[in-house]
Amino acid sequence: MEGMAGKKSSLTWAVHISAFLLVVLWTIPTLGLFVSSFRDRDQISSGGWWASFLPSERTGYARTGTDDDARQVDGLYVIEGLVTEGDQKLSAWGTGAREPGKYQPGETVEIEDGWQLTVSEDGSYRLTSEKPFGMRRGERIFTTTATPPDFTTGNYHRVLTAEGLGRAFMNTLTVTIPATVIPILIAAFAAYALAWMRFPGRALLTAGVVGLLVVPLQVALIPLLQMHNAIGIGKGYMGIWLAHTAFGLPLAVYLLRNYMIGLPREVIESARVDGASDFQIFRRIVLPLSFPALASFAIFQFLWVWNDLLVATVFLGNTREQLVMTGVLRELMGSKGGEWEILATSAFVSIAVPLIVFFSMQRYLVRGLLAGSVKGG
Repeated sequence: MEGMAGKKSSLTWAVHISAFLLVVLWTIPTLGLFVSSFRDRDQISSGGWWASFLPSERTGYARTGTDDDARQVDGLYVIEGLVTEGDQKLSAWGTGAREPGKYQPGETVEIEDGWQLTVSEDGSYRLTSEKPFGMRRGERIFTTTATPPDFTTGNYHRVLTAEGLGRAFMNTLTVTIPATVIPILIAAFAAYALAWMRFPGRALLTAGVVGLLVVPLQVALIPLLQMHNAIGIGKGYMGIWLAHTAFGLPLAVYLLRNYMIGLPREVIESARVDGASDFQIFRRIVLPLSFPALASFAIFQFLWVWNDLLVATVFLGNTREQLVMTGVLRELMGSKGGEWEILATSAFVSIAVPLIVFFSMQRYLVRGLLAGSVKGG
């Protein structure tokens, strides 16, 4: 029978397959971003990241030499040279822009009265004539070349050696660490009170916290900045710490409250019978047991603050001394976004620290997120 002990039901297989497909769907764009970070502007423009492992075909042109480059060989005037660069391999060539691949390598074509042009597979050309060429500007030779896959670390070198990146890294740490710790401290106390302390209006406060989760932070940016300027903490670290704390507190309180309310009631009641105060219960029992929820919120808050640009721009400013990493990477692109090819590289440089934080604490993430999903109060 399906679903009996010792046998996996079809639903279990469906869950596994769905989870696998989700992983693949999330991994493919990340892989594409990683591959693109090692490609230059021309390669990114020529095709998708999946084409970077195959030879790329490009069309261009080169000019022959002029009369000054001609020499006489066996009674003929000869001009020789190359139409390819580096390790390019010629696949076709032509003499007009409408048909740049009309001829195959090795073919000889008469381009003018008495002028014979031959382009070989190695990219060398030979232009001959029985009379002096009499040209001041070389003839155009259109080429179709295949270039082997090529990857470069130039984008990473440019980003990592950018002026002010080290200072921006320290600024980002200065913003992120307090903006992660402060809301956790405040939310832990508030979550314990909403979960285990009885007082009038507790249900309304809980509903208010849930309601704040749906308020977009963009609505509160300008009023909050005006208030900060009025009390003298605008455009400084204190202002941005408080801003991130305010925006992160609703989720923190909601997540921690759901976890704490699922803790065994017998343990809490036994501590109270033994004479423990609420603070002692919180510090010695609830806080250690709530570490998975604390860690899961810390991951979310750290990732959010580290990758933030909007709040940092509004509450911290754009001077060199105050710029965070996302601000420096934005300036590398130029005022009109002309240097867009470094976007993929900037993304991977920026997520290095968040990845370390995530993988070091990810074992607590699932337990913290699932907290309170069954029990409630």
